[in-house]
Amino acid sequence: MQIQKAEYLISSPGYEKCPAPKMPEYAFIGRSNVGKSSLINMLCNNEKLAKISATPGKTQLINHFLVQSISGSGSSLVKENWYLVDLPGYGFAKVSLSSRRKWEQMIENYFRRRENLSMVFVLIDSRHSPQKIDLEFLSTLGKWKVPFSLVFTKTDKENQRTVSRNVKDFLEKMKLSWQFLPPHFITSAVKKTGKDKLLGYIDELNKSLSEETE
Repeated sequence: MQIQKAEYLISSPGYEKCPAPKMPEYAFIGRSNVGKSSLINMLCNNEKLAKISATPGKTQLINHFLVQSISGSGSSLVKENWYLVDLPGYGFAKVSLSSRRKWEQMIENYFRRRENLSMVFVLIDSRHSPQKIDLEFLSTLGKWKVPFSLVFTKTDKENQRTVSRNVKDFLEKMKLSWQFLPPHFITSAVKKTGKDKLLGYIDELNKSLSEETE
């Protein structure tokens, strides 16, 4: 898959204000400062698409981007339109308790009620050993029956031995609670590691959805 164009569409305070659910939607979420904006910009070939902030928790709305992509070649060339969604991070953002609760309710409603949500990509910082907050968030998604995949970020910020150990340890922790592990991707926004695999996976999901509607 190659992304031809990606543009900001709208920021919504709740799922009911989101664009009409007429195309596949892929949401990205993770702890504050996990590198979400950098990953989105890397995937879309646009360093200025998602705003990168030095202040964790700045994203507090549901941000939609309209993506136009192509896959295949020649007579089998397929053009796709889909939504990429940048969601507010969870964790230690410096916001009031009331703001945090409102924000969490917004995310829950979005996950449970957004009918065209095809996949949630949960970003995990590969520099750290398994974090309780990440594991708890995944358990919540499981409880809500929301499909998700894992994206390990910032692999260029640590040596590969440490990254491999942290990824392995995280998956081992998941095995204690999960019968089946979700797909996972190893990425670096700086080195563009994992870009093709991640876009290829989204392409596969788009094709599966197209076949279901035919």
